[in-house]
Amino acid sequence: MFSIASFFSRLGEITGGAVPTIHNARFLDSPIPVAIHIVSVTVFSLLGAFQFVPSLRQRHWWHRVAGRILIPAGLFAALSGMWMAAFYPHPVGDGLVLEALRLIFGFAMVASIVLGIRAIVLRKFDSHGDWTTRAYAIGVGAGTQAIVLVPGAIIFGSTHELSRTILMDLAWVINLAVAETRIRRRARRGDVTSVLLRGDPA
Repeated sequence: MFSIASFFSRLGEITGGAVPTIHNARFLDSPIPVAIHIVSVTVFSLLGAFQFVPSLRQRHWWHRVAGRILIPAGLFAALSGMWMAAFYPHPVGDGLVLEALRLIFGFAMVASIVLGIRAIVLRKFDSHGDWTTRAYAIGVGAGTQAIVLVPGAIIFGSTHELSRTILMDLAWVINLAVAETRIRRRARRGDVTSVLLRGDPA
């Protein structure tokens, strides 16, 4: 997956009739998946951030409308990312391990969205929030990757396969660790609220 800054750069190349190079030929030869990925990830990343604003989330109409946009956007983002990982030629510095990691985290994002949908159908609202938080953490992994790849590029070069693989994987792990921390804190607040409502000693 790409950072949002590179999304618009790639989209400009696709729509602007760029001259094919070794860096962009794989996109120009098959532009539809990357165009879908650019649009869907941008929508998912930007609109999804507002779902974490308590004042907006408490407006049920907003949460429902945004969710109906975010679910297909997230699925398109994950599936198009997996398609590109599987079928586009590897850029310099990417290997089979990184391809496998992209597929694993893409599948995890799809699974999290599906489990989030299942939870809301069953009216398990806390579980719905947990799974969608995990999906968002994976979906915005490219932003964290853009940060953590900098020291690796400085030390080892931007095409060093091992450092790129480790650091890109680390970015997803960092995001999921933050997500799990938020989920656990939310669960603890819910437990305290439940105790207070029941009148049990805290």
